[in-house]
Amino acid sequence: MLTELSLENFKSWKKIDRMRLAPITGLFGANSSGKTSILQLLLMLKQTVESPDRAQVLNFGDEKTPANLGSFQDAVYGHDTALPLKWRVRWATSDELRVTEPDDPSKELLSDKRFGFESEVRYEANRLAVLKMAYYFAGQEFVLGRGQEAGGEYSLRNEGGDFTFRRTQGRPWGLPGPVKCYGFPDQVKARFQNADFLADLQLAFEQCFTRLYYLGPLREYPKRNYPWPGAEPADVGPRGENVVNALLAAKERGVRTGKGRRTLEQHIARWLKNLGLIHDFSLERIATDSNLYRVRVKKTPTSAEVLITDVGFGVSQILPVLVLCYYVPEGSTVILEQPEIHLHPSVQAGLADVFVDAVARRKIQVVFESHSEHLLRRLQLRVAEEKLQPENVALYFCEMQNGESGLSPLEIDLFGNIRNWPKDFFGDQFGEMAAMTQAAMDRKASAGQ
Repeated sequence: MLTELSLENFKSWKKIDRMRLAPITGLFGANSSGKTSILQLLLMLKQTVESPDRAQVLNFGDEKTPANLGSFQDAVYGHDTALPLKWRVRWATSDELRVTEPDDPSKELLSDKRFGFESEVRYEANRLAVLKMAYYFAGQEFVLGRGQEAGGEYSLRNEGGDFTFRRTQGRPWGLPGPVKCYGFPDQVKARFQNADFLADLQLAFEQCFTRLYYLGPLREYPKRNYPWPGAEPADVGPRGENVVNALLAAKERGVRTGKGRRTLEQHIARWLKNLGLIHDFSLERIATDSNLYRVRVKKTPTSAEVLITDVGFGVSQILPVLVLCYYVPEGSTVILEQPEIHLHPSVQAGLADVFVDAVARRKIQVVFESHSEHLLRRLQLRVAEEKLQPENVALYFCEMQNGESGLSPLEIDLFGNIRNWPKDFFGDQFGEMAAMTQAAMDRKASAGQ
């Protein structure tokens, strides 16, 4: 689970310092306030990890990737290519990583479940260069970096503790730069006798971001028929286009979740019913020898079954959100943009309960950006009811001032109250009510009533 994020000079953010990430992390604020940019940084790192090009420092994406940031000039603050792009992430795992003495595996040197990584990237001579990358682990800081001069040699060092790298005997030689923006070059293993464990830190970083899944705000329209070739998708797709394939794959694997170990299909149907959208939901094959399937629903207990295309649009819009939360591997991070889009206010509030349940049941992390007051209010209520601990939720307000994005943590007390509610957070509701009352009085006065 991601636990902290810092960044400098990314899009509209000059700086974010040690932003806490909780099991449920929500970003609120006006349009173009920088909310999505925070998510895009995480997606950019995921795209970089999953890129087959080892020489590509950062994968800024294209029209086929979740985050399409263009180029370094597009992504750096103020489009100023003289500025460095910096970030630091921290995360925790369920399993402890142990580092032992190479010649004596019984002798433990370092161990921890908490990790950190930071990198600094600059634009030099028409290409990206990594000035520094560092992993934080067990009180140590393992750094691969070079001097400020372009083209200089890299060195490996520990700047945070008492661990010492032992050099291999022989003629010393310089090290090349990192692989991508986070990987140690192969020469490190040859030059140092006790540096093999650095590959484990790199693997931990890769696993953190390959287990990050994304659903965007624009989702596919429902279809009357869905072909399933038998594939098992990694997730539901950025537009929810693979949601039916994911359900069918889970059914084929016998995946079960929830109380009574319901199938995933049954669990999703239960949520749709609890949210008041439909009474029942099922997948059925059109014919015995066909690979085409239909999604059928019953609006009420007494109504006839119809296709998903013949009911309200909200069902097809929330379906990918529900499936993603219960389909991805346990311990994954789910990133959601505007999960409440096209949903009734009561269903928007119910999304909070979905997040609380999925986080508790499957140990996933949900990071979302939203405009929904109803979703926020339900999270506050669950804190007040002690169904959600304050430390398990982190909520932020983003706003743009003088061309720069700012981040304000919302302080939630044990009773669910937000102690530092920003002015006009969701608009001036009381002002609108007062203006409406005044307008009604003015109309009555002009009509002589």
